Amino acid sequence: MAEDTVERFERQVLPYLDDAYTLARYLLHDEHDAQDAVQDAALKAFRHFGSFRQGDGRAWLLTIVRNSCYDWHKSHKMDRATVSLGDDAEAVADPRYVDDPAVQGSDRERVRAAVDALPAELREVIVLRELNDLSYREIAAVVGVPIGTVMSRLSRARERLAAALGDDSRRAG
Repeated sequence: MAEDTVERFERQVLPYLDDAYTLARYLLHDEHDAQDAVQDAALKAFRHFGSFRQGDGRAWLLTIVRNSCYDWHKSHKMDRATVSLGDDAEAVADPRYVDDPAVQGSDRERVRAAVDALPAELREVIVLRELNDLSYREIAAVVGVPIGTVMSRLSRARERLAAALGDDSRRAG
């Protein structure tokens, strides 16, 4: 690949690796699997960057990540059982965690569990909208559905989250 192509890839795609990881983490429910999927997606994106036509680099990368996650999930479905320690394991090693209120951690875990319990089609749109701050149009491009479908999925996801989290979440969010 030409040097200018590499620089363009670094400018237009690499800044969105955090968004890619966030999406993969919620789709795969495992941080290591998410890291592997993002790495695989980044390599695919780099290999096929020549076919990228100056569009939205974030939406393009997230589409590749989404497809990589679903491919990974299909190919590893029965390979192994995963045990995710979640944020609590990281918190034990982090001395700053002692200063955090326990309530904040439990609220964060309740929300994460509620999002994880959503069906994949609802989970991906809520993560793309609320955590990655994509527009409806960008989500439609990533997921490959019309904007109206994105809107209805977001509505259903929000309703299910509100029901799972109780009345307090409706007032807060």
